[in-house]
Amino acid sequence: MRPITLNLIAITIFLMTLSVLLGPLIHLSPTVTASAVFVLLVLGAVDTLGLQGQGSSILLDWLEGSSSQTRDTAKATLRERIVHHEAGHFLVAYLMDIPVSGYALNAWEAFQQGQKAQGGVRFNDEELLKQLQQGQLSTQLLDRYCMVWMAGIAAEQWVYHHASGGTDDRQKIRLLWRQLQRSSSEAQIKERWGILQAKALIEKHQLAYEALVIALKQRTPIPECYRILEQHQPSA
Repeated sequence: MRPITLNLIAITIFLMTLSVLLGPLIHLSPTVTASAVFVLLVLGAVDTLGLQGQGSSILLDWLEGSSSQTRDTAKATLRERIVHHEAGHFLVAYLMDIPVSGYALNAWEAFQQGQKAQGGVRFNDEELLKQLQQGQLSTQLLDRYCMVWMAGIAAEQWVYHHASGGTDDRQKIRLLWRQLQRSSSEAQIKERWGILQAKALIEKHQLAYEALVIALKQRTPIPECYRILEQHQPSA
């Protein structure tokens, strides 16, 4: 179960407890409270089992978009962070010859694209999955994916000197390390290595990265994004 869904369930339980305590004072029927809680829990179950937590993400996106906070600096900064984060993934994937199959900058966009995800850059992982199934994952391919997965964190650190996102990215490395029966300490070392390598690539291809950020903000199609990156490659 995703953290967002768990938080919503926790809020539901809190509101239920509050209504039980305050219900008699405001003449609120217990039936109303029980029905509301039942509906919320059913929706939470459907969201978790059927939509993999995406429904709660879309709801929160909508609530944020309809609030006054949409117009303040904090909200604008969050959206800027997201696009810089995803541009890091996209750029390093391009440099590592890992095909990008799509991208979405929020849960609603991902839902519109038929993706059960909360947004982000999607990769063609066919080669990785094939090697994992054969039990012959090459060090070279592993290193390439570690750099790509850590590139979002690296981009945030490079632009903002601190990364607020990237939990799911770190989890990918840790899950893979468990599958490879390696220690968690090795996974942490690989995370740091991937961040350093990805940051070096972003610095080297700064013009391409900045052009890609603008392209993603405009929801530029992937083929056009590739063309932009090719145009901004540093000369030999």
